Amino acid sequence: MHTLDTARIQAALADSIVGHRIHYHRLISSTMDVARDLAHGGEREGTVVIAEEQNKGRGRFNRVWVSPPGLNLYFTVLLRPKRDQLPYMNMAAALAVFDTAAGFAGLKPAVKWPNDVRIGGRKLSGILIETEFEGDSLAHALVGIGVNVNLDVSEHPEIADTATSLRSEAGREFDRSEALLSVLASLDTWYARVKSGQSLTKDWASTLETLGKQVELRWRDQILMGVAESVDDQGNLTLIQRDGERVTVVAGEVTSQV
Repeated sequence: MHTLDTARIQAALADSIVGHRIHYHRLISSTMDVARDLAHGGEREGTVVIAEEQNKGRGRFNRVWVSPPGLNLYFTVLLRPKRDQLPYMNMAAALAVFDTAAGFAGLKPAVKWPNDVRIGGRKLSGILIETEFEGDSLAHALVGIGVNVNLDVSEHPEIADTATSLRSEAGREFDRSEALLSVLASLDTWYARVKSGQSLTKDWASTLETLGKQVELRWRDQILMGVAESVDDQGNLTLIQRDGERVTVVAGEVTSQV
C-alpha cells in the first residue's frame, strides 16, 4: 500500500489555513469523531484528520461510506468560521473536490445539489458537514470529505451502479498524496475567500447539474417534486411545483433528476 506523504503535504501548506497540520491514521472509527475530539481540545482550525481506513465511516443521513484501505481519501477538516459563513462550508468543500476532478484529473465533474460531486451521473465524492454551537456562537464546523481516487467500483457491487472514481473515469491510477494536496489547497483558497467576507454562491451554483431539471427530493418523511429553479445565497434550493407554487428547500436528497 502506498501511504500518504503527509509530511510533504504539510510542508506545501505550511503557510495555509487548511492543511498546515495533518493527523494521519492507518485505521480509526471515523475521521469526524477524531476531529471532534481535537476541536473540543482547542485544536487550531485548518487541522486535517485523515485515515487510510475507517470502520465506522459515514456520509449524509448516517449512511455507511465504503472505505477500503489505501485507495481513496477519507478526511475531515476542522474549521472555525463565523455563524453567518456556515452555508459556505458546504460550497467550499464541493468546489474543492470539483476543482481537483477538473484541474488535477482533467475530468468533467458536476455537483448534484447540495454537495455530491459526480461524473457522468455517478458519485465521485461525498461531503458531510457537522457543527457545534456554544450559545448563539458557532464553536466549530467539521468538514468531512470522501473522494474515490483509485477505487475499482466494479469490485463493490453495492455501489457499482452509483459510484465512480478518478481512476475509473481517467483510466489510470493517481498519486493520492497529490490528489489530497490538490483538494486541501483548493479548499484553503475558497475558505480564505469566505473569511474575507465573500460569498461562494455564484461559483458553486455554476457547477450544479440540478438546476433547470425536474427533480424528486426527499426530506425526512416528505417527497417533493418540481423543477429546480434556483438557489439562494444560503444554498437553499427553490422548487417550482406542478401547481406553480414555489417552495424553498433547506436540506434533503435529490433522488432523481431529469
